[in-house]
This record gives sequence, structure tokens and C-alpha cells, in this order.
Amino acid sequence: MSGGGSTKVIIIAMMANLGIAVAKFVGAFISGSASLLAEAIHSVVDTTNQVLLLVGEKSAKKAPTEKHPLGYGRESFFWSFVVTVLLFSLGGLFAIYEGVHKMSDPEPIENAPLVLGILGVGVLLEGFSFRAALKEIRATNRFGSLGTWFRKTTSAGLLVIFTEDAGALLGLFMAAGCVGMAVVTGDPAWDAYGSILIGTLLVVLACFLAVEIKSLIIGEAPAKNYRPAVERILKERMPTAKLLRFLGLQLGDRDVMLSYKIHPGNETDVNSLIQDINQVEAEVRHQFPEVKWQFVEPDYTE
Repeated sequence: MSGGGSTKVIIIAMMANLGIAVAKFVGAFISGSASLLAEAIHSVVDTTNQVLLLVGEKSAKKAPTEKHPLGYGRESFFWSFVVTVLLFSLGGLFAIYEGVHKMSDPEPIENAPLVLGILGVGVLLEGFSFRAALKEIRATNRFGSLGTWFRKTTSAGLLVIFTEDAGALLGLFMAAGCVGMAVVTGDPAWDAYGSILIGTLLVVLACFLAVEIKSLIIGEAPAKNYRPAVERILKERMPTAKLLRFLGLQLGDRDVMLSYKIHPGNETDVNSLIQDINQVEAEVRHQFPEVKWQFVEPDYTE
């Protein structure tokens, strides 16, 4: 995912959620709807999350230092994980709490048309943000299906935005359905059920995100298989050489590290071997600009 595309999607989502949050809070205050209040809190959490994702995007671009010689690329993973924690606690658990509290003292919804109108506007704004995220995914997706992309992508920020937007749309439809049921049946408990459903949805989505982003923080192999290309480059430069142990590590959304051993084959001159290895590294960097670090060790065994 390009940095510009990622930042644009995050900003679109942030502006949409900020506008939706204001409208929902006004509507919740006027109507007393627990479902709308849960959705308002959801939008505030989402807006805060997008600010944190922008912090992660910026921090990940910092140059390597002596203390962090491989750079700060994985900061984007860290801030994305913080976002999942906020989504789980401030978003999901609070909405469940509000729903349970409302069940003990249900109040009828006032001005239901206003509530449904605000939810409708929310669907339009969230749909716009979701469409922008989906467009960016389609432009950068190398994995085929959306499910495969979700499991294999290293674009943590886009993963979070897409999941949040999908959850927000589902939450809006849940809220509208429960408010509608409260009006039709005359039972205000339906409004509380809506808040609990929205909270449960957020908790489930946060858990899914946490699992995916935890894997990125621990360290994942790149989605792209670099070994065949490195073997080809090695054979072109050193025909008798052989690629032994090979591993890659994703260091942030865009940066990759490769480490590999090579059998030098018939090459016995140290200076020539060093020159050949440097040529191989240079060609790998040329073909794959995202490979920022390479550690190559000549050896006769793995």
C-alpha cells in the first residue's frame, strides 16, 4: 500500500466519523436512545483511532538510529494494536455496559424519525469512507480474495480502517433495526438490545484485529516470496553458487529484510566473492526497492 493512499483513506475515515459522532450525540441527547448513544461513542472511538493511525504512519517513516538500526517501520503495527484495544474497551465494553444499564431502566425513544434520520446520514458517510478503503484495497491487493487479503496483508492501518468501517456500517443497521423494533412494539428494551448488539460486534471485530496485528508485531515473513528471484539473480552473477538458508521478515507496511546464506561454488578468491555478493545485493535492491536490508553470509553448509 502506498503511503499516500493509506494516509488519504485514514483522513477520509476520520472526517466522516467526526461528523457522524457530532450528529449522533445530538440525536442521542434529544431522543434518549441507548443505541444511538452507543453508536456515538463508537464514532468517537473510531475518530480517536484514526488520529493514532496517522501517528503510526508518521512514526514509521522515521530514519533508522543507533538504538533502532532497522528503523521504525513496525511502529505502525504497534499503534494499530493500540487502536484494537481502544475499540475493544472504550467502544465495545462501554456499549455493552450502557445497554445493560438501559435494560434495568428502559425509557421510551423520543423523536424516532430524528434518530433514524441521523442513522441514515451515518450510513451514507460511513459508506463513503468504506468505499474509499475498499478502493485502496483493490488497487493494492495481490492476494485475490478479500478474505485472503485480510489474513496476509501487512498494511495494518488499512486493515484497521476497513474493519472499523465495516463494523460501523453493521452497527448502524443494527441500531436502526432495534430503534425500529422499539417504535413498532412499544418496548424500549429493544433500544438497549441494540446497544448490547453493537458492543458485542465491536468486541468481536477487535479480537479478530488483535490476532492479525499481534502476528505482525511478533514478525511475519513477507507475503511476497523473494527466494526464486534471489536464486535467479545469484545464478546470473555467480553461476556455480547455491542459495542455502533463506529468510525474510516484514518490518512495517513497506520495509522488508532478507537474510540468506550462499554456497560460493567454484569461487575461491575472497575479493571476487565480496564483489559478486555486493552485485547480487545491488540487483535485489534495484528489483525490489522495499527490501531495505540484506544480510548475506557465504558458507559451505546451512
